[in-house]
Amino acid sequence: MRTVTIKERSKIDDVIRRCKTCFVASSVDNIPYVLPMTFAIAGDTVILHSGQSGRMWETLHKNPKVCINWTYGGELAWQDVRVGCSYRVKSVSVVVEGTVEFIDSYSEKEQCLKLLMACYSERQFRFNSPAVKNVGIMKVHIDQISAKEFGASSLTSPQK
Repeated sequence: MRTVTIKERSKIDDVIRRCKTCFVASSVDNIPYVLPMTFAIAGDTVILHSGQSGRMWETLHKNPKVCINWTYGGELAWQDVRVGCSYRVKSVSVVVEGTVEFIDSYSEKEQCLKLLMACYSERQFRFNSPAVKNVGIMKVHIDQISAKEFGASSLTSPQK
């Protein structure tokens, strides 16, 4: 089974849209840290939200460089059922390397929250002032994006 690089941005975006969670990795003082997070993507920017304190928040203030992963799929496949090394998981993976920008503007935070919620619901949401003021919003500006497909061409076909 081959690994294929996906170069078309439309296919990469389709993989990202199929995922409900991304994994955000950061590092400070040579100590890596990764968290699953909800997200929105707008062009070359990934939008994340969190509390304005905690390990991730503090880590990103010290080192705003991150790596984000989305993985779709999970079907087990093999070339020879008797050979353990021939097993793999059919999946598609997207990796982004980027730099975090912390958003302080009330109106921009509110717009980001609307984009985030649009990824998970078709409902229209309003946000009260304390909710917007107390949420931490981060925009990750994409420096590099790459994607690979592991063993199954049907995973990058558009959803029906």
